[in-house]
Amino acid sequence: MTNLKEIKTVGFIGVGIMGNSMAGHILAAGYGVNVYNRTKAKTDAIVAKGAKWFDTPGAIAANSDLVITMVGFPSDVEEVYMGEQGILHHAQPGTTLIDMTTSSPSLARTISEAALTKGLAAIDAPVSGGDIGARDAKLTIMVGGDSATFNHALPVLKLMGGSIVLQGGPGMGQHTKMCNQIVIASTIMGVSEGIAYAKKVGLDPSSVMQSIGGGAASGFQLNILGPKMIAGDFAPGFYIEHFIKDLNIALSEAKAMNLELPGLIQAKKLYDQLAANGHSKDGTQGLIQFYLA
Repeated sequence: MTNLKEIKTVGFIGVGIMGNSMAGHILAAGYGVNVYNRTKAKTDAIVAKGAKWFDTPGAIAANSDLVITMVGFPSDVEEVYMGEQGILHHAQPGTTLIDMTTSSPSLARTISEAALTKGLAAIDAPVSGGDIGARDAKLTIMVGGDSATFNHALPVLKLMGGSIVLQGGPGMGQHTKMCNQIVIASTIMGVSEGIAYAKKVGLDPSSVMQSIGGGAASGFQLNILGPKMIAGDFAPGFYIEHFIKDLNIALSEAKAMNLELPGLIQAKKLYDQLAANGHSKDGTQGLIQFYLA
């Protein structure tokens, strides 16, 4: 087990829709916070509150006791960790690394193994809850890694989420997130189809929400995103393009296990069509547009 540094300063790489709130909670708790984002302007608000800007992921790593990454795609994760100006080349021994991006389980294992050879400790900790969960510090956090590193990082993780569970070794947090996305994929199709049916038969969809939102159909996709679908509000809490990325990872992992997931396949097909029609930057609730076209 790596001798981990006491956590006084947290580096946060990826200050976007969710990362800005997540880093803000850590700063508000009294930790020093160092930030990096490809678009520097997105860090202006948190820097104004006291965070420090660094111009490369490596510089963040060299000046932080714990580093959190919340970027877009597995290719971004690989570059941020393994590039010449990346985390693994510049972090000091004893640094804790947490990738909270939804990424591939195999990449999470690769990062963990590489970290150990450098006297670092890495865990994967993807999240669910979107911009609302990030804002309210109520994210669900799914962790893969060793228990000692998990317990060391837990006080910081608790600043961002409510449900925080160690699911197994490296990569198992990412596998758990795939389970989450698989469930969402079919659920959001069901919500879209329910609303489309209500409109077609002449019901008031908002009134329908009042009835079914308190029954067995209730849940985040129906109760939170359903009203946005009805209102035509497709502002992103989670981008369609990032959801497609997640579905691709899940389908790839399922294929490797010879596991057939027809609901996931259909959801991916519909979201691909929306993205091809220019809706990749919409929120996932934008799926309703396929049914109402």
